[in-house]
Amino acid sequence: MLVATWITVVVCVLGNWLSRVRNDRQLEAVTKPAATVAITALAMIVSDGAPTGAIVAGLIGFGFCLIGDVALMPQIDKFVVGLGAFLIGHVAFIVMFGALGFDRASLAAVVLLAIAAMCPFVVRRVIGGAATKNPALKLPVIAYFVVITAMAAAGWATGLTAAIVGTALFVVSDSILGWREFVGSKRWMPLGVMVTYHGALIGLALSLA
Repeated sequence: MLVATWITVVVCVLGNWLSRVRNDRQLEAVTKPAATVAITALAMIVSDGAPTGAIVAGLIGFGFCLIGDVALMPQIDKFVVGLGAFLIGHVAFIVMFGALGFDRASLAAVVLLAIAAMCPFVVRRVIGGAATKNPALKLPVIAYFVVITAMAAAGWATGLTAAIVGTALFVVSDSILGWREFVGSKRWMPLGVMVTYHGALIGLALSLA
């Protein structure tokens, strides 16, 4: 079962990456949600022995990521809905990490310092771009940065390698997405967002192992 699930994850993820290279919206519509579902299945399979609270919170988190995936697809294009779904998902992942235990709480300081260093160069420009595009987006985007920072800090505080890698990649993915959406888009960004995003989800899934 584990091997079959990994194969499904790889096929769906590579299919989605191909859709971003080709800008194939039909392929994206199938592979984007399929990849998240497959990674969620992976999380449930490897979670044998994990605390029940962590498993439930993780399942909720992945569920809201799936909602966010669909909302952000060009065919749907509901950015605020997607933002809200991922924000709730991050809160669920914070709960998941708490259930797993903060055995290396001091590592949270590393995340806070790193994101503080990013603020003048990335965060400030993304928030400013969001406010310019639509003033109503400023507060939701700020709230999102606060929550994803807390999620990353919680992941690092567990001391689990998978959680550390997964949360770091989530911050990178969302930073690229925010830059593309509100500052300026580059040709590599659609693929870059998804490669780092899928790495993030796999890391979060393996945190339950």
